[in-house]
Amino acid sequence: MSQPSVPPPTQAASGGGGVQVRCAGCKLILTVAGGLTEFVCPTCQLPQMLPPELMRVQLKVATPPPPPSLASSQQNVPAHGIDPTKIQVPCAHCKAILNVPHGLARFACPQCGVDLAVDLSKLKQLFPPRPPPEEENEVAIEVEREEDEGGMVGETFTDYRPPKLSIGPLHPDPIVETSSLSAVQPPEPTYDLKIKDDLESSNALSCLQIETLVYACQRHLHHLPSGARAGFFVGDGAGVGKGRTIAGLIWENWHHGRRKALWISVGSDLKFDARRDLDDVGATCIEVHALNKLPYSKLDSKSVGVREGVVFLTYSSLIASSEKGRSRLQQLVQWCGSGFDALVIFDECHKAKNLVPEAGSQPTRTGEAVLEIQARLPEARVVYCSATGASEPRNMGYMVRLGLWGAGTCFLDFRDFLGALEKGGVGALELVAMDMKARGMYVCRTLSYKGAEFEVVEAPLEAEMMEMYKKAAEFWAELRVELLSASAFLSNEKPNSSQLWRLYWASHQRFFRHMCMSAKVPATVRLAKQALMKDKCVVIGLQSTGEARTEEAVTKYGLELDDFISGPRELLLKFVEENYPLPEKPEPLPGEESVKELQRKRHSATPGVSLKGRVRKVAKWKPASDGESDEESETDSAHTESDDEFQICEICNTEEESKKLLRCSCCGQLFHPACLVPPVIDIVTGDWSCHSCKEKTDEYLQARDAYLAELLKRYEAALERKTKILEIIRSLDLPNNPLDDIIDQLGGPDKVAEMTGRRGMLVRASSGKGVTYQARNTKDVTMEMVNMHEKQLFMDGKKFVAIISEAGSAGVSLQADRRAVNQKRRVHLTLELPWSADRAIQQFGRTHRSNQASAPEYRLLFTNLGGERRFASIVAKRLESLGALTQGDRRAGPGPSFSAYNYDSAYGKRALVVMYKGIMEQDSLPVVPPGCSSEKPDTVQDFIVKAKAALVSVGIVRDTVIANGKDSGKLSGRIVDSDMHDVGRFLNRILGLPPDIQNRLFELFISILDLLIQNARIEGNLDSGIVDMKANVIELQGTPKTVHMDQMSGASTVLFTFTLDRGITWESASTMLDEKRKDGLSSAYDGFYESKREWLGRRHFTLAFESSASGMFKIVRPAVGESLREMALAELKNKYRKMSSLEKARSGWEDEYEVSSKQARHSHKRLRVVRIETTTDNRRIVGLLVPNAAVESVLQDLAWVQDIDD
Repeated sequence: MSQPSVPPPTQAASGGGGVQVRCAGCKLILTVAGGLTEFVCPTCQLPQMLPPELMRVQLKVATPPPPPSLASSQQNVPAHGIDPTKIQVPCAHCKAILNVPHGLARFACPQCGVDLAVDLSKLKQLFPPRPPPEEENEVAIEVEREEDEGGMVGETFTDYRPPKLSIGPLHPDPIVETSSLSAVQPPEPTYDLKIKDDLESSNALSCLQIETLVYACQRHLHHLPSGARAGFFVGDGAGVGKGRTIAGLIWENWHHGRRKALWISVGSDLKFDARRDLDDVGATCIEVHALNKLPYSKLDSKSVGVREGVVFLTYSSLIASSEKGRSRLQQLVQWCGSGFDALVIFDECHKAKNLVPEAGSQPTRTGEAVLEIQARLPEARVVYCSATGASEPRNMGYMVRLGLWGAGTCFLDFRDFLGALEKGGVGALELVAMDMKARGMYVCRTLSYKGAEFEVVEAPLEAEMMEMYKKAAEFWAELRVELLSASAFLSNEKPNSSQLWRLYWASHQRFFRHMCMSAKVPATVRLAKQALMKDKCVVIGLQSTGEARTEEAVTKYGLELDDFISGPRELLLKFVEENYPLPEKPEPLPGEESVKELQRKRHSATPGVSLKGRVRKVAKWKPASDGESDEESETDSAHTESDDEFQICEICNTEEESKKLLRCSCCGQLFHPACLVPPVIDIVTGDWSCHSCKEKTDEYLQARDAYLAELLKRYEAALERKTKILEIIRSLDLPNNPLDDIIDQLGGPDKVAEMTGRRGMLVRASSGKGVTYQARNTKDVTMEMVNMHEKQLFMDGKKFVAIISEAGSAGVSLQADRRAVNQKRRVHLTLELPWSADRAIQQFGRTHRSNQASAPEYRLLFTNLGGERRFASIVAKRLESLGALTQGDRRAGPGPSFSAYNYDSAYGKRALVVMYKGIMEQDSLPVVPPGCSSEKPDTVQDFIVKAKAALVSVGIVRDTVIANGKDSGKLSGRIVDSDMHDVGRFLNRILGLPPDIQNRLFELFISILDLLIQNARIEGNLDSGIVDMKANVIELQGTPKTVHMDQMSGASTVLFTFTLDRGITWESASTMLDEKRKDGLSSAYDGFYESKREWLGRRHFTLAFESSASGMFKIVRPAVGESLREMALAELKNKYRKMSSLEKARSGWEDEYEVSSKQARHSHKRLRVVRIETTTDNRRIVGLLVPNAAVESVLQDLAWVQDIDD
């Protein structure tokens, strides 16, 4: 039945004195006795509550007994399921679904007793007509599944030429565009460039750079509904030449009298590139002012004198301010002046991302500053430039001038826009890009990766490394237990323990990343040497240089060392040294001093005693008390004190001059020296204390000594343990810093150019013994220029190996440039993939740029450790959405597509939950764990025990208790909710397990993930981006209709209607079979089959013949032709039976072919972006596939008025 708009909580009529409700878990209909509002489903055991509408009914039922007539009539109404002969209508009051006979207009709801009337005119809206039952279930699913699987097989890029402009020379290198974007035409160019003649004579810009100028200037003439000037987005990939394009834009605006421009980029070094680009386009007269070299005063004041030109600044200076509180942002806004309508360029604008961060983190100040400067200069001509700007929808939050959300659009604000995009998946992202291009606000071309080769190289751990890794993993697990027991002693330091564990896991992750990196050094060195032998040169990319560890070690051990520093070891030492929880060290006791100190402390705490030790005057007489009395003499602070005053002896109670009395320095009481037992004869100098005070002090001191001794013992024991741990760490065999190691093995710093952010390095001494620390720069080269110097040596062919880190490589060009001496082919090895794919693309873009003699070869190294693929997975996710690395060169074979490594997806999260529940034995595992067999359940049990213990040791399972009784020895514990879905945490943490259990856990996770994806595919819910629709004949029906026009750019939304014919006639099918048999390749199972199940009285027919993979069969169907997916023999025998009679097969086949040609297929459940190429005239169209049933409502929403003849 069709669902009504409100999902029905209740179902059908009620029986006796209770109500009927549908179980929220297993969906069975339950009768709930009168008066009950909470219950447990007897079938699925789910505890639940009645919906609020029924609570009232239930309470009514429970209280008064119903009148007999009503009761008897109610009892006759049993609960039905759906009665297909009647209309199903929800009750307006209790939402129960009622079966209403056709034609009955008024009746009472049997469940809640409310009178109801049926409005037939509204019924049609409530339930859309049900489509006739599908004719082709299996075939439909099969075809859709194939489209999804085969979606990314077609060439994903097409060569790019400006479609509507023909000014300027061709670009020096092949440029491509994603084929989805190429299916969209930009608007007509109407803008006339002032510098067109200059450009045509100088050939400084290629045709596609000029095209960007025209569209950007044209877009800048429009205003958004909000009143701000519209902005333009240059999404060209790394190395296409964005810098020159920007210079061209500045030059064009200069000719219009707009003499000021802001150029905001990532690094201040890039100012030199900006200068070079302006000179290249002929704008030598425009000055470039580096903001970081200017004071905070007014820029156009006499002293500073910046009246016009380009102010070049970095994102970090955009948020800077001086001590006096003047901000750069304020200074820039003031310089631009009111009504500023010139250029503001956000170059590499992905630096402003995280304006809309993921849950829990704060927006970055950079993102907010970028927003603010746009808000304060509403007339500015904004240009966003970034190769990776739109790779993740949330990174577009600061692009407010594109007008994709806000006033005049379908989305209220950016969050609204983001929500819609995230629901739509990869396909929706592509649609947004297509829409932006069609509306003339976006260009996105990439250097073709043609000729570039990608290879994923698995570098298995060598035996020695394996041993090292295992020991390290065991050590970390022991360290965790050690820290747990050490912190148990410190009861008072609760807040610090969370800090300790944060640091523990951060160091844990760093440590094992380092181990993974070191494990790849032998393979890296081997590949590098092979490449050098083949007369190529090598670029090695990594993320972290280990500089901090090296510098700490040099400070600790001096400049000369026996061997290279081991990063992991230093990291561990530092962590334990700084964070091992020690109890406080007790203060040692200085002999007698302490007694006086103690007395003084007591005394100063006595209320009636002045600090100098004088007692204030006694106000009233006190009865005599024995000498042991420790009552305070009550004193009155109103009187001033003087030495001549008379005071009273505590023993004999007679008054005496205070000079003649002795005062106890502890309790402050006064005594005659003679009254004391034994009497005091000597003259007392310094402090004196009476008998009772002395006694107390001694007792206290003894107790205190014992206590301190105990504390000291604890402290020393803890210190000893700490020292022991540090010794163990020093004795562990751990790898060296990979960077130094590689440089050393490839011939030292004389052979290797290093472009990193570190200041110094360790170099092997010429004798070969020991290493020394030296600065990277020399007398002739400053530290600032050292990377540029090294780059030059590499490009001039003085060194053939370059090592780049992220810090040292922003914006650097290392391609086989036709202008450089060293034009050998580059082999780019990634030792460590960056945390984000945006950065990976930036790193790949170092060696793959315009004007190169040859394209690079990329080698991506992974170890065979499960968790290490984690890093690949993150990158894969972004590369997938950047669409940059699709398979590279076809000849290099279809290398593993990166998406295979994307675990952090919705399916990854679900797989993780399923796996955790299986290991915690809350649910059964859907697959047999690796290394176990289903015949031997004890192997599975054994694995679960090991897996649970492993998860405990890396802190995923918490609060563990070992059970006793019948489950004795079993671990129980819990996994907190936040960890349940955190794939990143799982993959990071399992890195710290010994390799064998690590790989088994990882394989279990992957096999569950594969199963979930497989199921999603079968159910037709898998999002696989753009899908290619394939058929024998694809024809356009009628003329395409424009159904919507964009007001500002004139871009149109067009409806195309196609007919697709995928069928295969009986003649072609039998010919295929005959040819197979002629070639002698046929097997006994080849032939025609019919399905065992019927659909609406029909059976499906197929032709199956064995494929090249034995045991697998190719399937050909009358309606949809040959299937991409092969079927296993078991599945074939299960679903189909072989036909002996050819005649019967023929009539069935021809019948099904006939029916399918007249009938459309719909089984789509989600938004699909498809690409169609017509077979008649090869037109390529990419768009949103609208199922036939939904066409009408989509057109209504587009507010399209239908013509009479449609």
